[in-house]
Amino acid sequence: MLEALLDRRGPMRLLAVGCHADDIEIGCGGTILELAERRADLEVTWLVLSAHGARATEARTSADAFLEHVASSAQVFVESFRDGFFPYEGAAVKERFERLKSQVSPDIIFTHAGTDRHQDHRLACELTWNTFRDHLILEYEVPKWDADLTPTNVYMPVSEAAVQRKVELLLDNFPSQRDRHWFTDDLFRALLRLRGMEANSASGYAEAFHCRKLLLGA
Repeated sequence: MLEALLDRRGPMRLLAVGCHADDIEIGCGGTILELAERRADLEVTWLVLSAHGARATEARTSADAFLEHVASSAQVFVESFRDGFFPYEGAAVKERFERLKSQVSPDIIFTHAGTDRHQDHRLACELTWNTFRDHLILEYEVPKWDADLTPTNVYMPVSEAAVQRKVELLLDNFPSQRDRHWFTDDLFRALLRLRGMEANSASGYAEAFHCRKLLLGA
């Protein structure tokens, strides 16, 4: 399916949804770098739902860096919903998704995993499915304290160069996170390496996703 999207004529439209600054980069940053390398006509809509002050600046700077090669066809939105309170601000978050539906008709969507234990992440996933009912949706994973990583069923091999670029951009663009014990080069590489082993990736690295529904031949 992904190869068919990569090879077809016309622009490839991608939507990436993240609750917080750095979620998209951690969950599917390598994949986005790979797609941007392979498709010069990639069109990206990048939505961060909760970032304030310095974190909002980090989110925009990082998005610009990850989308450097497709900057002319990228839209970056950074919203300011209250971190940790998405389920209690559900109507407002839902309205943002409704507006998003009128802004983009993506070929592929990256969003949080429905099995994620963070309440904001789960709601974002639910609203992605509520809003985009006839699209390819891939749910990405974010390693964290909750220990909620689960088996995945879709893999995107990531080159060593893309891995290096992803990790460098994460560490460079999110200085507010550097004192967190998990925000490290080795952790990001470890998950990429584990999923790369599962995918038998030639580079040894991959990002992995949950896919609930796939229409063959579309």
